[in-house]
Amino acid sequence: MDTFQLSDSLDSTLVFLTVEEAARRLRIGRTTCYRLIRTGALESLTIGGLRRVPADAPAAYLARRRAEQRAA
Repeated sequence: MDTFQLSDSLDSTLVFLTVEEAARRLRIGRTTCYRLIRTGALESLTIGGLRRVPADAPAAYLARRRAEQRAA
C-alpha cells in the first residue's frame, strides 16, 4: 500500500468509505467486510451503483461488539 492510500484511508474528514477502506480500518478482509454488511452488522449505503460505508460505522460496529463481549 502506498503512502497516499494509507493517508487517504485514515482521513478523518471523509464522510463515506469504500468497503476496502472500511475493511482496512477494521483490519479484516474485504470478503469479511462484505459479509458484515450483508448481515447488517456493519452499516452501509448504496449511492448510485456504489456501496459505501459511513465513516463512523466501523467505530460503531466495534463499540457494539465490545458491549456484547462485556455482557457475555
